[in-house]
Amino acid sequence: MVRMSAEERRESVIRAAMSEFARGGYYGTSTEAIAKRVGVSQPYLFRLFPSKKAIFLAVAERCLQDMRRVFESASEGLHGEEALASMAEAYTRLISEQPERLQMQLQVYVTVAAAEAEGDHEFGEMVRNGWMELWDAVHLPLGGDIEETANFMAYGMLINTLAGMGFPPEHRVWGGFHTKPHRTSAQGGQAQETV
Repeated sequence: MVRMSAEERRESVIRAAMSEFARGGYYGTSTEAIAKRVGVSQPYLFRLFPSKKAIFLAVAERCLQDMRRVFESASEGLHGEEALASMAEAYTRLISEQPERLQMQLQVYVTVAAAEAEGDHEFGEMVRNGWMELWDAVHLPLGGDIEETANFMAYGMLINTLAGMGFPPEHRVWGGFHTKPHRTSAQGGQAQETV
């Protein structure tokens, strides 16, 4: 049997913790459950990460980085409408094929809100920084258009909310959603993105 390096163990902890935190959230997940899933002792887990908070921050950071990479990969070499359509399709595929990713995102936002309410700004600072990197990954392929970027991100958050609430794909709430984004005329002759 080949022994894993500390870095490989850290990676396995991040993957296992993402599953556990996605299901139970920060406050409902024990480090014992994470250690058990990885197959290590809690003392060893704390040699890899100094605290449960450090594990959660690493997982939240990974979640945001992975989403950013999905958008960057999907929009590579594309601009405007083509980039928007490709990023929307890639994100929809990500959360449908890996629902744990959506659950983890939602847990991150809840944890940030709870931590901020308690005066702990470390979670929020890291997540806001990661979210701005995500914003930039979308903003640039959309030609730096702030309205297009805001619409894309807002639309994604609506999808997160509806999917997180468990609306099945055939529910009427999804009736206004389309598989691929398209433009519709808005007031004043400006175009608005819809999916």
